[in-house]
Amino acid sequence: MAVVVVTYQSASTIDDCLQRLRAAHGVAAIRVVDNLSSDGSLAIVQRHATADPRVRFIANPDNPGFALACNQGAADVAGLGACSGAGACRWLAFVNPDALVETDTLIRLRALAIARADVANGILLGADLVDEDGLRDPAARRRNPDFVAMFAGMPGALLRRFPDALRGGRAISPDRSANGAPRRGDRPLAIAPDDTQLLQRVDAVSGALMFLSRDLFERIGGFDEGYRLHAEDLDLCRRASAAGAVVAVANQVRVVHVRGVSSRSNPWFVEWHKHRGLWRYFSKFEADRRGPLLRAAVFTAIWSRFPFAVTRALLRNRS
Repeated sequence: MAVVVVTYQSASTIDDCLQRLRAAHGVAAIRVVDNLSSDGSLAIVQRHATADPRVRFIANPDNPGFALACNQGAADVAGLGACSGAGACRWLAFVNPDALVETDTLIRLRALAIARADVANGILLGADLVDEDGLRDPAARRRNPDFVAMFAGMPGALLRRFPDALRGGRAISPDRSANGAPRRGDRPLAIAPDDTQLLQRVDAVSGALMFLSRDLFERIGGFDEGYRLHAEDLDLCRRASAAGAVVAVANQVRVVHVRGVSSRSNPWFVEWHKHRGLWRYFSKFEADRRGPLLRAAVFTAIWSRFPFAVTRALLRNRS
């Protein structure tokens, strides 16, 4: 299998990440694509590349975005014939620099994918993500965002809930009464873990770790490079499902995800592209089915929240 890692201001975690990936079983090639980090990330990557021929890197002259860099890494592995042996790079794993795998993480995901050979159109797997304290990440298991449902609540609540489309919070629904009693349409975007299932079907997994066959990745056209940061994982999963693939979380494969390492370096940049990604996602998958007034309302709701999100991120970084 081949692993693709995209770095941007990732010096605090990329050394540990690459050490773990190099020790992981079944890894034939590791491609690191650096998006013009200025914190020493690339020097750390270069050290690993010198020590291990499986590690190669691409140093981008600018920051073209996470999605494009993922596609660069995947194409580099295929184009250079980096994997020796028949089928050695049949599988691709996209791993964030702040996702810390164990030695058996990737081969367990591969075994689970192979065991589902009955899925003719392929499978896209995520892992059970936890933070350093062992708390589960709600973004590991998500439903597709329901932008219409988000408009059923009060405007203030709407502004609070919109970012949850990315990290897995609650969607506001017209089917929630004023006293908080549940109605038919109210459901969280985050899907609760069901540990009775080895593979739990979801609409979307987290981009912190995505495992799929090269065939499926190429068949759906890779990542949509129109996203710079955030929502590209939702998009990839939605297109995989539309192509007939199974999207699921391997509930017994646990990975520590140190969240927000790159995001803390430039909150304005991150929040801009987070909101831009939400609008692109809505435009791509929902806008054609909605009237002009609702499209305008979604646009207004997304961007009216932007200055508050930046302010909150800056205050969080200072604390």
